[in-house]
Amino acid sequence: GNMITLTGLTAALVVNLDLVETVEPTPDTLISFTTGRKLVVKESVEEFIQRALEFKRQQHSFINSLK
Repeated sequence: GNMITLTGLTAALVVNLDLVETVEPTPDTLISFTTGRKLVVKESVEEFIQRALEFKRQQHSFINSLK
């Protein structure tokens, strides 16, 4: 799946990007999922976006390397 690691309030979390619905900059960053679950993470919204984009870039490079 499309998984990235983020820092929760008590532990590292692995987040499935396919299930992310919204990312909100409340005092902490609140991620809402299509499943109805919500998680608070220490990364900023900007850092979340950077990690997601970096993941997509790496995935794209890997797929292209197989061609």
